[in-house]
Amino acid sequence: MDSVALDGIINRLLEVKGRPGKQVQLSESEIRQLCVQSKEIFLQQPNLLELEAPIKICGDIHGQYSDLLRLFEYGGLPPKSNYLFLGDYVDRGKQSLETICLLLAYKIKYPENFFLLRGNHECASVNRIYGFYDECKRRFNVRIWKVFTDCFNCLPVAALIDEKILCMHGGLSPDLHDLDQIRNLQRPTDVPETGLLCDLLWSDPSKDVREWGMNDRGVSYTFGPDKVAEFLQKQDLDLICRAHQVVEDGYEFFADRQLVTIFSAPNYCGEFDNAGAMMSVDETLMCSFQILKPAEKKPKFGFGSTTTTKPGTPQAKTKSFEDHVAVSGDVKSETGHKISTQEKKLLEGCNSSYLIV
Repeated sequence: MDSVALDGIINRLLEVKGRPGKQVQLSESEIRQLCVQSKEIFLQQPNLLELEAPIKICGDIHGQYSDLLRLFEYGGLPPKSNYLFLGDYVDRGKQSLETICLLLAYKIKYPENFFLLRGNHECASVNRIYGFYDECKRRFNVRIWKVFTDCFNCLPVAALIDEKILCMHGGLSPDLHDLDQIRNLQRPTDVPETGLLCDLLWSDPSKDVREWGMNDRGVSYTFGPDKVAEFLQKQDLDLICRAHQVVEDGYEFFADRQLVTIFSAPNYCGEFDNAGAMMSVDETLMCSFQILKPAEKKPKFGFGSTTTTKPGTPQAKTKSFEDHVAVSGDVKSETGHKISTQEKKLLEGCNSSYLIV
């Protein structure tokens, strides 16, 4: 696909901004080219991406295309900002095709600035059931769904930012002892029912367990705060960044801020009154959170931004930050407010609001 054709696809996909639910008509040939060309790029790049800050990190999108466009509106269209998406682009929402096509198009146009990880829904056995297969069949045919399946089987599964922040869709695995294990996972591959790849896409943190526990999803495990601390210490990391669960404010800390969950689909499925969030990591590894409120609520301000840090003594490369709030529109900010011990406890106490996707 030449650059003119690619730009034409991107422009058509962006034209519906501000018109929620408006479909974009791409041809079957165009979609096939997006899948084939992006698949080649995925396989040329490692399974454990090694990225540099600054970068913006987004969690689950789940076919909520108008909200994806709102994220880009706030964060800046590529290549103004570098992006890492943590998976779950399809299923549940009504516009999985527009969502995944725009993401693949940006991957092709900016392969060194725009990165996509695999989520548990980028798997044929899952998206056959939860909406993507039906959308492909209704708007095109089953063949195009199979083309997407071949593409999804080549997605990378984790990213390491400046050797300090490890990102994946799900979480830790009892089989994960060294990051080279992620690098050595073979692609293309389907997602197995057990093992390292399965856990990276399916596992969940739980404050109610020590070490490893049963997962209510019926797949993979849950892991406790002790396993997070142990893994970070052994691998000389500062933070695990993952998605995979609806959280009320769009982001939520766990294990003394050693792990953060990011979920970027506000008002998920039209049923949850959750916000979405995007995490920005600057050159000093300071992390801030941009909040995407549900569009239907029409709040006074559509976006908010909160910067937070994990407590404790920061490691060498990670700054300890102060809280500040900036709200889009007439941009207002409050700086210099340090998090009190009580506020830290309140944040940590919010972990009970995890909702299963």
